[in-house]
Amino acid sequence: MTDQTYCDRLVQDTPFLTGQGRLSEQQVDRIILQLNRYYPQILTNKEAEKFRNPKASLRVRLCDLLSHLQRSGERDCQEFYRALYIHAQPLHSRLPSRCALQNSDCTELDSGSEHGELSDRGPISFLAGLSLAVGLALLLYCYPPDPKGLPGARRVLGFSPVIIDRHVSRYLLAFLADDLRGL
Repeated sequence: MTDQTYCDRLVQDTPFLTGQGRLSEQQVDRIILQLNRYYPQILTNKEAEKFRNPKASLRVRLCDLLSHLQRSGERDCQEFYRALYIHAQPLHSRLPSRCALQNSDCTELDSGSEHGELSDRGPISFLAGLSLAVGLALLLYCYPPDPKGLPGARRVLGFSPVIIDRHVSRYLLAFLADDLRGL
C-alpha cells in the first residue's frame, strides 16, 4: 500500500471525487485551468475547452478528465493532486487514498505539496520569539554595554556582520563605530 503510484491513487479516488457535491464547478474549472496554463503539456487548450464545456454535466466532464489523466501517466496524475490540494484542500485531506496511506503510517504522502507551511508551532511561538528579540533590543538600547567590561565581545561583534544579513550588519557596524570613537 505504501508504494502506491499517483495513477493507482487516482483510480482509487475517482468514485469519491465524482460523488455528488464533492467538487464544485468553480473548483473543477480552476483545476483544469491550472493544468492547462501551468502545464500545457498535460492539458492542451482543446482538451481544456472540452473538459470545461458547460453543455456537459460536471460529473461527466470530471470523469473524462480523470480518465484522461490516468491514461496520460504518473506525472500528470501527480500534478492533478497538486492542483486539487491548492484549490480544494479540505477535500484533498479526505481522499480515500490519503486515509489509506495515513492508516498504514506512511509519512511520504505528498512530498512537494505542503511547501507553504513554514512552522506548525502557531502564532504564540512566533509572538514569544518576537517579544524576546524586541526585549533584548530594548535592553541593549536602554542599557548599552560597558566598553571596558567585555573587550572580547567587541571582537565577536566585529566578525558577526560576515555571518549576519547586510541590513543587520549596518547597525552592528554603526554600534561598533560609535564605541570606537569613545575610546
